[in-house]
Amino acid sequence: MAASTPFAAGRDADVYALDDRRVLRRYRDGTAVAGEARFMSHLHAAAFPVPRVYLAAGADLVLQRVTGPTMLQALTAGTIEVAAGAGILAELHRRLHAIAPLPGAPDGERILHLDLHPDNVILGPAGPVLLDWRNVRHGPPGLDVAMTALILAQVAVDPDQPMAAGADEMQRAYRYALRDHAAPLVAEAVAIRRANPTQTSTELALLDAAASLLTA
Repeated sequence: MAASTPFAAGRDADVYALDDRRVLRRYRDGTAVAGEARFMSHLHAAAFPVPRVYLAAGADLVLQRVTGPTMLQALTAGTIEVAAGAGILAELHRRLHAIAPLPGAPDGERILHLDLHPDNVILGPAGPVLLDWRNVRHGPPGLDVAMTALILAQVAVDPDQPMAAGADEMQRAYRYALRDHAAPLVAEAVAIRRANPTQTSTELALLDAAASLLTA
């Protein structure tokens, strides 16, 4: 039985402890998780570092519990350097885009996470694990690269963000690490980010400046 109080909460989901090896992730708006679970199970079978799916029903996902700090927590604490963090993000995208897509995917498309950033990476005992697959879909790898760079750039151009300088350093190092991987599709990423209902008015106001940082 899940605890009555979540131990973690994101913009659109709450996470409850079931026991020492499983958690319940529940979407507040009732979003069905079947498609997300299908992608995650496919990736787990391909040895990609994603939590194992034990059960998917309605808006609920029962997942493997992964212990460790998020990359964002580690960056804030100073236990990981920005350049090292950028390298981990880049390597996760290289590994993800190398995995065969699900049957029926359009030619040339790969599996995209579309929300890869430091707060969605757990630095677990066996290595980094990528969380929060709500936005997963097939598409061109350049869209995934652009989305991560854009998320970091939004922090970098925010004058009220104490981590702005670190975010700018990270997005530059991340893009450099993937310079031979896929050209970032910035305009497409901006359109998706602008239509995201979880974006605050402040974040939306920073989109154009963030995009300019990436295309300058």
